[in-house]
Amino acid sequence: MGHKAELKRNFSMLSMLGLAFAILNSWTALSASLSISLPSGGCVSVIWGLITAGICNLCMSASLAEFLSAYPTAGGQYHWVAVSWENWMPALSWITGWANASGWVALTATGGLLGSELIIGVISLMHPSYVSQRWHQFLIYIAYNVIAFLINAFMNSLLPLFTKGAFIWSLTGFAVICITLLACAAPNYSSGEFVFGKFINETGWPDGLAWLLGLLQGGLGLTGFDGVAHMIEEIPNPSIVGPRIMIGCVLIGTFTGTIFLIVLLFVSGNIYDDISSTATPLLQIFVNATGSNAGSICLLIFPLVCVLFASITIMTTSSRMIYAFARDGGLPASPFFSKVHNKLEVPLNALYLTNILVIIFGCIFLGSSSAFNAIVSASVVMLDIAYGIPIAVNCLRGRKMLPERSFVLPSAVGWTANLVALGYISFTTVLFLFPPDYPVTGSNMNYCVAVFGIILVISMFQWIVDGRKNFTGPRMDVDVLSGQVGAGSDPVEEVVQQNDLQEK
Repeated sequence: MGHKAELKRNFSMLSMLGLAFAILNSWTALSASLSISLPSGGCVSVIWGLITAGICNLCMSASLAEFLSAYPTAGGQYHWVAVSWENWMPALSWITGWANASGWVALTATGGLLGSELIIGVISLMHPSYVSQRWHQFLIYIAYNVIAFLINAFMNSLLPLFTKGAFIWSLTGFAVICITLLACAAPNYSSGEFVFGKFINETGWPDGLAWLLGLLQGGLGLTGFDGVAHMIEEIPNPSIVGPRIMIGCVLIGTFTGTIFLIVLLFVSGNIYDDISSTATPLLQIFVNATGSNAGSICLLIFPLVCVLFASITIMTTSSRMIYAFARDGGLPASPFFSKVHNKLEVPLNALYLTNILVIIFGCIFLGSSSAFNAIVSASVVMLDIAYGIPIAVNCLRGRKMLPERSFVLPSAVGWTANLVALGYISFTTVLFLFPPDYPVTGSNMNYCVAVFGIILVISMFQWIVDGRKNFTGPRMDVDVLSGQVGAGSDPVEEVVQQNDLQEK
């Protein structure tokens, strides 16, 4: 927002939908995070929790799709709060930008988190006497993120190839695993009553609260759809195509995730053994269905590579989000983090910051037995807050501030979607800060609370010493506000072009 459209639009609707599907990677994230929902409601939480999260995330995506249609800009949510009251706009933009940037950093961390969990599971399966140490997983986690960093920093030109490969690999893995598991397990399937009605509570919390905590799995598998907004400048007709992609990726993620989880539960075998398995529930289900350790590990290669692809793509989006926010003066040392490397043509300093913060996130591994839940909670909570602020502003202003646009929800549907989204965000923002187990100890505490508090303190301090004086919010372009221009040019490419002109 604030720049004329200059970036060449290379992505079709189908290719961008594939990219969004690769970012969400719903079936992989949902299956790899079964350790969240199986003890917190069992099959009931896995299936019906996902459907509940799917409906609520669909309401969120539809609500934000209206903004995307009106203002298809890479800044996304912290630009969209420009429809708020003039005096409040800088502060709301500041809060939204910090929440969104923090959420994407935490979401980047979940890639290495899921990958390290699966690799530790493989080691445990092949070596039953192996005793996993927290620092083992921490090192694998770092390796995952370093690989993602190196590819983002030094193989930027190959990123489109990676994203296309990720889409094909993900769809292939989805089909191959489903067919293989059903064929190998036949006819020893679990009953429909078990798959859709088995309730388990091993958390120590009351049954109702346990089921609600299991919603975190669905939240993880469907969050990140705003990545479409941060890449919107690279597709033709963004105000028309963008909203379709944003809503479509949530629908596809919910559908494929539900199908895949149903397949897993039908071939799950003894569900209590799956929950307690040191090989992770996903790999144990593979073993139960195929009867082969080697075959199960071969199948696991699909989600392992999917997670790596997701880590690469999410780190790209996270670094761009940090870069864009720094470019608007929203971060400490903004001039430093808004620099673009002349030769690599990437925001290298923003990439460094992303990777450093992700590694710091990983330190939770060393002190908490519930690090998995803490990191996942941080990503979902922060992103949901960033989704909720522009939606809330839109509602408080009577849904009348968005200009004429191609995607408009009918009044009743719009209000329903907005209110459902806000209710879900308000409820889960508190709920997902709960520890996964009761009684609560220092080890199983949900350190998302601490992460949330640290980010809040830093952002407030930065606002007091600098932001309230110098941060005016996103730069506004009159043409953009009137709906005549869809998006600004890519900030990174813009700086590179300026550098080239200076050299000439």
